[in-house]
Amino acid sequence: MVKPLLTFAVSALAGIAGVLGYAAMNRPVVPSDIHELAGNVWVTEQVTLQNLPAIRSKGFKSVVDLRPDGEAADQPTSTSIGETAKSYGLQFAYIPVRHGDIPENAVDALAQALAKAPKPILLYCRSGRRAARTWALVEASKPDGLDAAKIRAAVQSAGQTADDLNEAISSRISARVK
Repeated sequence: MVKPLLTFAVSALAGIAGVLGYAAMNRPVVPSDIHELAGNVWVTEQVTLQNLPAIRSKGFKSVVDLRPDGEAADQPTSTSIGETAKSYGLQFAYIPVRHGDIPENAVDALAQALAKAPKPILLYCRSGRRAARTWALVEASKPDGLDAAKIRAAVQSAGQTADDLNEAISSRISARVK
């Protein structure tokens, strides 16, 4: 009598452990480092396919990928992220920005995406740096954008730096159409 009961208990515990292990492996994972920049625009590091359900459950409505395809072997493609994002009801935009100078067409494309996409919006690249820096140039260009100190503070609070963009930010703020 004891042996069948013990066998049943061990089997039940193994089954429960298996179910819990499966659930833990398949639970949505939120990127570890999400920061708000301003105006319901957030920034993070590389997003994976496994992150998208959690991103949606956190209330995000749009995702913008600023990382060029093929930058790293383990990086998901923009197509796979975009298709998966859409399957979770997230709007998706792909605006690749290579390391180095931020091209004006990327600033324009991000400005358009930010103006049209439902908020909150999550921007990402490998580390969040290019995404935050590109946002800083967009924000500095907006007629009603933040001042230079607030733009720098937002980028810094996201754990990034845009000190080398100080002149470009000031120039864009000076050129704002009022």
